[in-house]
Amino acid sequence: MAHPAVGKTCRIDLRATKEQKSFIERVAGLQGQKVSDFVLNSAREKAEMILADQKEFSLSAKRWTSFVAALDRPVNQHERLARLMMESSVLERK
Repeated sequence: MAHPAVGKTCRIDLRATKEQKSFIERVAGLQGQKVSDFVLNSAREKAEMILADQKEFSLSAKRWTSFVAALDRPVNQHERLARLMMESSVLERK
């Protein structure tokens, strides 16, 4: 999906090997995107994933209450899962 360049005033300069550039161009084309849109969208998605994995996060008061309530609920016992976790791994079996 193409996005207009409205509001884009900053540049990001990158250096790549010919192979990297060719690969990115090919994949961007498969997605129907310009290379710059593909690279920016990919970088943003990765940045969002990294931020989502951070230890600290903030929630509204309502969401915090729901989160704490979920943590305080009793644990559901899953007998089959408990048995599975007690078995040795296929990597450990001889």
